[in-house]
Amino acid sequence: VQLVESGGGLVQAGGSLTLSCATSGFSFVNAYIGWFRQAPGKEREGVCWISILDGDTYYDDSVKGRFTLSADNAKNMVYLQMNSLKPEDTAIYYCAADILLPEDVTIATMGGIEFATLGQGTQVTVSS
Repeated sequence: VQLVESGGGLVQAGGSLTLSCATSGFSFVNAYIGWFRQAPGKEREGVCWISILDGDTYYDDSVKGRFTLSADNAKNMVYLQMNSLKPEDTAIYYCAADILLPEDVTIATMGGIEFATLGQGTQVTVSS
């Protein structure tokens, strides 16, 4: 399982960014792909996930109405469109995949889904 994030950067409050997660090494159509974030000095928190099979989504209350997930099944890619960004959205954002292999171990849970793999992360900084 490999997850590679891109698209982070510096943006002013109220601005937008789109993060991308390139995936490989597993059956994309059967996966849940999520995003976690970790701000300096804070614990990692779950942001959102999407079921690739049926498009079902989950969003944490802190991002509901501002962030939107989408998936491109042909490219095995997941996108996180982030609008109306706030300084408190500043964090390293990690793409995550759920339990996919028998040997996978849960490392985080969000919205009822257990995740086993995280990418290396991409930095998002929102200036006030």
